[in-house]
This record gives sequence, structure tokens and C-alpha cells, in this order.
Amino acid sequence: MPDSKSTLITLTHPRSPAAEAYRALRANLALYALEQPLHTLVVTSAAPGEDKSVPLANLAVVMAQGGQRVILVDADLRHPAQHELFGAPNERGLVTLLEGQDAVTAPPLAPAGDIENLHLLTSGPLPLDPVALLCSKRMEEVLAALLKRADVVLLDAPPVLAAADAAILGMKADGVLLAVKARHTSRDHVQQARERLEKAHVRIVGVALTNAALDRALAGY
Repeated sequence: MPDSKSTLITLTHPRSPAAEAYRALRANLALYALEQPLHTLVVTSAAPGEDKSVPLANLAVVMAQGGQRVILVDADLRHPAQHELFGAPNERGLVTLLEGQDAVTAPPLAPAGDIENLHLLTSGPLPLDPVALLCSKRMEEVLAALLKRADVVLLDAPPVLAAADAAILGMKADGVLLAVKARHTSRDHVQQARERLEKAHVRIVGVALTNAALDRALAGY
């Protein structure tokens, strides 16, 4: 289980260069949204092992701290991590909504600790066929219901090259942010991920650079 004390740096070290970099990313996304709507944003990576869930959790924190009503959805129905990062239960979540076990109008949202304006919709139990659930009309209904309760909905998606999930979610969202891990993600993987998303006519809004040296900042745009 990830140690949330070391991963949620925007909470543990809010004055650090890394936390400031997340606030800079928030500002850049806000500028982008002035020209193009950005109410639903998918965050993914090119390949497995590139730490996309931790940057997304920190981005959600700084967005909420900035006054936006944020719902963070763990739509990685293969290897979910957000419930571990925030110490939330995961018996119910996105999967129970998509399978009809919970009413769309009453999603099982969990508070993200004591962070004002931030709520979490965990993955719920892992399904046999994630793609079928994410492709369903009910997924669109879930997003519409969440948007009635939030200014922005952030979705954690599996790596682009590992499954079709990120492209499917990207087609339903306003855009996709690609997390790229410094000194780890290969250029070929980034190019392949970009081509796969563009082939699905997904809007790529930018790149977040993670694992960079602190003097260069942890996250970029």
C-alpha cells in the first residue's frame, strides 16, 4: 500500500517546490480552460509504472484548495490506487454504479480526508470486463450526474498502451493529461500513446512531467 504521507506532498509539504509545481500545473490548466471547456479531465500515462495516480491525487488536492469543487474518480478498474492514497474504503464505487447496484443520482462519494471541496469516487470491486463498463451509456450518465455536483471531475485511467480504457474515457471527457515520468518513460512510448489517443480523436491538453529533480520542479505542463 502506498504511504500517503510521502505521496500527497501538496498536503505534507505545501511550501515545497514540488507542491508549487502542482499549483503551476493547476494554473496552466485554468488558462487552457478559458478557451476550451475542461470540466472532465482524464489523467493517464503511456505505460505501466509511470506514477500517474500520485500526480493526479496531488492535482486534485491543489484544485480543491484553489476553491473548485472537485470529484476524483478512480476509473482505473484494473489497478486502482486512489482509495489507498486517501485511506478510503473501496467496497462500493464506480463499478457498483456502472453495474446498477447504486443509483446514478446518489453516487457513493467519500470525503478525501478533511480536504474541503474534494470528494472521491473509488473504483469499487474490480469487474471482469472494464472496457464494457466504460463504453456503456451508463458511464455517460454517471459523468453527467457527477458534473451536477462538481466544477471539475478528474478521472484516473489505466496507461494508454496497457489497455483501451484511457482512450475510451478520453472520448467521453473534455481532455486527457498525459503523465510522463522523467528518466523512465521512453520517447517511443510517449509517441505511441499520443498516436493512439489521436487516432481515437481524443483531445490531449498537455503533459505532466513527474519524478524530475526538485530544482527543476516535479510537475510541468
